[in-house]
Amino acid sequence: MDLGQHATLPADLRYIQYEHVLEARYLPAIRSLISKDLSEPYSIYVYRYFLCQWAHLCFMALNPEDSSLIGVIICKLEVHSSHSPPTRRGYIAMLAVAAPYRGYGVATSLVKMAIDAMAKRNADEIVLETEETNIPAMRLYERLGFLRSKKLHRYYLNGSSAYRLVLLLKPFDPSLAPDDEDGQIL
Repeated sequence: MDLGQHATLPADLRYIQYEHVLEARYLPAIRSLISKDLSEPYSIYVYRYFLCQWAHLCFMALNPEDSSLIGVIICKLEVHSSHSPPTRRGYIAMLAVAAPYRGYGVATSLVKMAIDAMAKRNADEIVLETEETNIPAMRLYERLGFLRSKKLHRYYLNGSSAYRLVLLLKPFDPSLAPDDEDGQIL
């Protein structure tokens, strides 16, 4: 379905949480959609790693006319022990929206759903990486409060660099951070 420049997105666009029973119907479409948008080639096992363990943090946007997939976000939430005390770190692994549906807020809605789901599960922060040349993604995440924390040179297999973006969901308490012998926070 080509929406064209002046078409509008259906008002009753359906957003649903991924469930394991949907794998046969939607996993091929998820893989196809993501492979068009993201530079990394992911195997079926990578998708299952996320979708089987964290289905409750993965959401899909469906066309109300035929229930076809138009957008997806795939996330996880784990304890990140490199901080002291350990933090609950959410991670947005993949986000994709079919080209004709971009610019209508679908990606924003998916990211907000993921943020809310992780916040309800007591996440301290949410991180992700995006190619430094992906200006629309950078704008989307920064508009939602994510901050650039690090540049990752030649991060992707195609040689592109990335930015790591972080959204702090809970205030950082410097008194809990380890320090070196000079009193500097590490």
